[in-house]
Amino acid sequence: MARNLSRWVDAIVARTFSHDTVVELASAASVPVINALSDHEHPCQALADYLTIWERYPRPEQLRISYVGDGNNVCHSLLLGAGILGLNLTVASPKAYAPKEPVVAQARALAGVSGGEITIVQDPSEGVADADVVYTDVFASMGQESEAEERARVFQPYQVNSKLLRNAASKAVVMHCLPAHRGEEITDEVLDGPQSIVLDQAENRLHAQNALLLKLMGGS
Repeated sequence: MARNLSRWVDAIVARTFSHDTVVELASAASVPVINALSDHEHPCQALADYLTIWERYPRPEQLRISYVGDGNNVCHSLLLGAGILGLNLTVASPKAYAPKEPVVAQARALAGVSGGEITIVQDPSEGVADADVVYTDVFASMGQESEAEERARVFQPYQVNSKLLRNAASKAVVMHCLPAHRGEEITDEVLDGPQSIVLDQAENRLHAQNALLLKLMGGS
């Protein structure tokens, strides 16, 4: 399929479950293969997220960025992006749902070169302490529907609500990659409130992915 598609497209954008599918496509294709989402990473989302942060804070390396919730594909890409860009990122997750250790190790190795800092904690209040950016995502991702009830129970203390945000910086902004499960990982009050920049994120997915396609297909 990859060899076939390579004959009549300039790039393949693959949104799939297994990360191995994306890897296999890339190994056989002769055109760029873009991971639009897999169970391991979501790099296109992270590009939009860091663009959104950079728009508001031209010196993002001075920020404290916090991710609260499941150590999922979005979390993995945020970790690797922070390591590459030299940013300070703290992840707060329950121990059993923390980001995968090889990803954390890779992010820390990258941060060692770039000057960033990667911190993993379990306490959500500690995770968002003095944070300038607070990011969350759904508690049960694609393919985890059967775990939704148990995850809702475990992650309840990690909900991004007004109480949790009192631990963050007074002008902290809130991010979510959408779609959100209102009343679960984030409350309406926060998602629709003045601290939310989720619609900026949503718009920037368009701009970041346009730039990515232009870059990979030889544009300037």
